[in-house]
Amino acid sequence: MEDIKLTNKSTKSGSEETQEELKENNEKMKSVKEYGNTTMAVPNERIQVLSIIGQIEGHNVSPAQTKATKYEHVIPQLISIEQNKNVKGVLIVLNTVGGDVEAGLAISEMINSISKPTVSIVIGGGHSIGVPLATSSDYSFITPSATMIIHPIRMNGFIIGVPQTFDYFKKMQERINDFIVRTSNIKLEKLEEFMMQTDELLNDVGTILIGKQAVDCGLIDEVGGISKALEKLNEVTMSSGLRWFLLYLFLYL
Repeated sequence: MEDIKLTNKSTKSGSEETQEELKENNEKMKSVKEYGNTTMAVPNERIQVLSIIGQIEGHNVSPAQTKATKYEHVIPQLISIEQNKNVKGVLIVLNTVGGDVEAGLAISEMINSISKPTVSIVIGGGHSIGVPLATSSDYSFITPSATMIIHPIRMNGFIIGVPQTFDYFKKMQERINDFIVRTSNIKLEKLEEFMMQTDELLNDVGTILIGKQAVDCGLIDEVGGISKALEKLNEVTMSSGLRWFLLYLFLYL
């Protein structure tokens, strides 16, 4: 009888563990669908991955068939990462066609302002507002075949044809240009030259940069893949930790 009871208990225990595993896997899948990640900031993970893919969704909801990164998801993730003492660095993986300017610039400013070391990598495309997202990190990479399209801002919907509208366009473009120049090594004159090219893109104004071209003009720091990006991030986090340790010794010992 005792053997039967023990068998029943072990069977029940195994069943509960299986259900918990299924529940955990379902939660992970839900997180992947919502955030592009398995979780928010995991306490025991030194390096957090933030993926920015598809279209940057702003105040308007993108169509159901469009892959999008929602800024109301990314912002809480960044705040969670900033508050988590166990997180030592952030890897931003980019493959975006661009999207809402305000949302993209807001995410870029948040990435640029967090205290954790950050490294970004453009793996497919970093177009339009994806450019400041790529330059917002402490160090940036681009894969050899990845592309970045630089062009002036555009607006959809109802537009009033008055001088104030064009002044607004100009101010918005200046905000983006200022951020890119501030967070990369490209010169303003070169950036504006790229934006106004008329013989690069079909039916559009702007320039497409492929891999090394983005590095040569100072927009991106280095050509490389995931291994190089992680190696750089580990290097930066280690040096950052050493600086804090030496500061602690200097102040308190």
